[in-house]
Amino acid sequence: MIPLLDLMALAWFLICWLGYSEYSRRKAHDRPCLSNTLDLYREDWMRAMLKRSNRIADASVVGNLERNGAFFASSCLLILAGLLTALGYTQEVMEVFSTLPFASSGNRSVWEIRLFMLMLVFVYAFFKFTWSMRMYNFAAVLVGGAPLSDDKQVSPASREAFAQSSARVCSLAGDAFNLGLRSYYYALAVVTWFVHPACFIIASTLVVVILYRREFRSDALDTLRSGKVFDDPVSKKGDDQ
Repeated sequence: MIPLLDLMALAWFLICWLGYSEYSRRKAHDRPCLSNTLDLYREDWMRAMLKRSNRIADASVVGNLERNGAFFASSCLLILAGLLTALGYTQEVMEVFSTLPFASSGNRSVWEIRLFMLMLVFVYAFFKFTWSMRMYNFAAVLVGGAPLSDDKQVSPASREAFAQSSARVCSLAGDAFNLGLRSYYYALAVVTWFVHPACFIIASTLVVVILYRREFRSDALDTLRSGKVFDDPVSKKGDDQ
């Protein structure tokens, strides 16, 4: 029998995880955030890439981004291996945590659910990181097949379409990588569940607050936005009149 507080903590965690993911996805369409701001820079990158005759630097950047995903994907596998090992020693793990002050002992079923939940988070992260790696592979192919800067047979419209398509692939790869990174934050929240369900609830809430501030209210966002000139609808309307 799973205690009610544990069920409430798990439900709140899922609400935080799924709810914030949907919220950030919707808000990215009409509010400045790291995701849509980086999308603009990726478009600038691809337009600049098409003007260069030497694309070695661009291929190197794509390769570095792909290696970041590979590092985290490998880390997920190592963590999952450790969790599988811990699953076979549940009783021993329970005894270790029982020595912590204010720790919630619970029964064996509850502890196994906690371990399975932690494994689920890292499995999700693994799939996101590997999908990001694949899309950066696609981006590398696009960089290699990009029209040459001195090719007169390629129209400006075709170049712009290619730049936007390539930037979109990079953006999708970056979004997948971002979701994988978020999973690490949520995994830290799940770890607090082993201490007490109340800690799990608090940690889940704090993770959402931290993610929101970093993606929508951070100094990094302000700095990135300061490097772009955006149209002022009010000024533009006055000029039209």
